[in-house]
Amino acid sequence: MKPSKNSATHRLIATLRFLAWPIACGLLLAIVIVQYNQLAQLLSGDLARTPEADTTSTSFADIIARASPAVVSINATSVNVGSVERASPDQLNLYLEERASLGSGVIISADGYILTNLHVVDTLFDAFNAQVTLVDGRQTPATVIAWDEGSDLAVLHINMDGLTPISRGDDSELRVGDIVFAIGYPRNVGQSVSQGIVSAIRRGTDNALERIQTDAAINPGNSGGALINAKGELVGLNSSILSESGNFEGIGFATPASLAVTALEEMVAQAIEGNAGYLGVITGEALGPRSSELFFGIDTVRGMLVESVDEGGAAMRAGILPGDVITRVQGTKVVDGGNIMAEVRNKKPGDTIEVEIYRNGQTLSLPTTLGFGQAIIIEP
Repeated sequence: MKPSKNSATHRLIATLRFLAWPIACGLLLAIVIVQYNQLAQLLSGDLARTPEADTTSTSFADIIARASPAVVSINATSVNVGSVERASPDQLNLYLEERASLGSGVIISADGYILTNLHVVDTLFDAFNAQVTLVDGRQTPATVIAWDEGSDLAVLHINMDGLTPISRGDDSELRVGDIVFAIGYPRNVGQSVSQGIVSAIRRGTDNALERIQTDAAINPGNSGGALINAKGELVGLNSSILSESGNFEGIGFATPASLAVTALEEMVAQAIEGNAGYLGVITGEALGPRSSELFFGIDTVRGMLVESVDEGGAAMRAGILPGDVITRVQGTKVVDGGNIMAEVRNKKPGDTIEVEIYRNGQTLSLPTTLGFGQAIIIEP
């Protein structure tokens, strides 16, 4: 007799019921074991982290540290006649006003040439005082040696040892989206760094690079400071912002470093060519027998008595002091002030001359590297 379909079905169901509990228990045990192992790994710190859990941060401190010594603060102060008042028919009262400008600059060479924007130092073209402060706190007077209104650039020169010029990058390699940093001295708060990207690259005729647009914060005081790439290299000179409020609104501009440094080299060359050397001393009377006896107790000292020296100037750096007597310049005896000027005017800034002085009964010969006497305007 054949088994019916119903009896076969019942046997299959009974078999499945018999096997279901062992299978279910086995699966449950496997899940418990897996969960236990993962918990153990988590507690021991061995569980692999996902990319989202990675807390590793990126720092640009080393990059900034390489570039920041080359970025300086420029404090320019000028004194001008603000108003005139007639106190009486034969007396006029002049009221002076002081204008101050604070900005930034970049050391381009170890021999003291600093690049900045013209609008940072344009207060200096009357009676003026310019002071440069380095990030390490050192301060020194600065001389504006040339400027170019067309490019809004100016060159300063300082006499100081141990300068760190900035490394120059290739601004032609910049692309929109590249990370950049603006280093400067905004709003008189000290050296500051802001980060952004290259927002746009503005080109002129012949596809030449004209301006770099960035969203790195540029505020008053940042003008003339450095725009550097992610290698710490100079790619631009921060120059202006586009803003309705006068405050930074995310659109800043920098002059490409290639243009700015080329302009500096041309300005320095013209300043040297158009300038005579400058010693930086004020002398009094020429010494004769009576004045020599009066000042030094002997009547044989001849030359020009130094009354003052320019702070940070060529004479001061050479070691010439007020009270010294300049007796010879380049081996020529000094008989009056014109004698000194004639020797100096035959030289160029950067030339070194021998200045012989009398001090405390001794004659000293001091090598003196001449400075710049006046600024050169680059015509557009």
